[in-house]
Amino acid sequence: MFLRHIPFLKAVLFHSITAYGGPQGHLAMMMKTFVNQRKDVTAEELMEYNAFCQLLPGASSTQTLTLIGFKRGGVPLAVVTMLIWVTPACLLMGSLSFLLQYFDKKALDVDIFKYVQPMAVGFLAFGGIRAYSISIRNKATFFIMLVAMLGSLYLKSPWAFPILIILGGVVSNFSNRRIPGSTEKPRKLQWNNLWLFALLFILAGFFSELARTHNWITRRPFNLFENFYRFGSLVFGGGDMLIAMMLEQYVTRAKTQFMTAEELLTGAGIMRALPGPTFSMSAYVGGMVMRNLGMGYQFLGCLLAPLAIFLPSLLLVLFFFPLWHNLKKYVVIYRALEGINAVVVGIMWAATFMLFFAIPVNWYNLLIMLTTLAVLCLTQVPSPFIVLACLLLGWWL
Repeated sequence: MFLRHIPFLKAVLFHSITAYGGPQGHLAMMMKTFVNQRKDVTAEELMEYNAFCQLLPGASSTQTLTLIGFKRGGVPLAVVTMLIWVTPACLLMGSLSFLLQYFDKKALDVDIFKYVQPMAVGFLAFGGIRAYSISIRNKATFFIMLVAMLGSLYLKSPWAFPILIILGGVVSNFSNRRIPGSTEKPRKLQWNNLWLFALLFILAGFFSELARTHNWITRRPFNLFENFYRFGSLVFGGGDMLIAMMLEQYVTRAKTQFMTAEELLTGAGIMRALPGPTFSMSAYVGGMVMRNLGMGYQFLGCLLAPLAIFLPSLLLVLFFFPLWHNLKKYVVIYRALEGINAVVVGIMWAATFMLFFAIPVNWYNLLIMLTTLAVLCLTQVPSPFIVLACLLLGWWL
């Protein structure tokens, strides 16, 4: 079954080693690769997938890419897609937990990445332009987009994204849009995914508490799995919120300080310079938390933490997406999609502006941004070649 999907999986692999810019940057690159170049999904489907995933806890860009795999080949291909997407970044971040002690702090500020951020702004702007042309079709959706953009810029709560998306859906229900005729059959709900999610949540908490109260010698792997499974089940707001939760869990209130705030923030800084999902930082933190138990336990931590944090994202998205698909036949949900997509466009433009103002505004950064945007809009050059060009430019100059 997988043989006919090899070209798609190769595209996922290239995406995993070239996708910079966080969830919104990843969306822009998906637009280029899986919509414009490969035609795996339509632009409207991609926007819908992303909007739906913003309503769920967990890694939204991972869930969006998983749904593209789900559309092409069902659950088996969705699982393989997710594994290929998360593995390269997790390997790099897990290796960092072993190598950090050998790095000089000055050596971490690597010039090879200095043009990656302006390039990511170019990708975000391209995604914003494409999404605008698809989803903003009247004054109401333009107003929703504007409010969502300003809300994303000024509201720092992790609940801002799901609240804005729900409000956008409520506002767009005042339209008189009619549901077009559809011959699609209702999709069967995969209740096993929800039961497995709940069972793992309960068992992880039970064994973690049992290991703690009975002071098991092997208690730390149980505690680690429970911590990261809980993070993956509850976190909204992406990587920044995850960093805050890990800081609170392992630095601020930990009786035994597993890592320093400086070590955590060093990992967060390097994660931003690497491609792939921001939740891959879990591999680094898992290794750091287990390092004083020996290399075997440290390696186990690098495996357990990403497994625990990405598993809820997979189970939740595969259960709720068929439910969401079935609900679209109701006019309330159908009309809500117009406002939800407008909110996603606003969030994309907010991310573009935030990243733009976070880097030095000088002539060569502006040139990189505009060149990236022009290449994306006017040519069919694949995204990996643009990323490689910026890395080589950072190495040479």
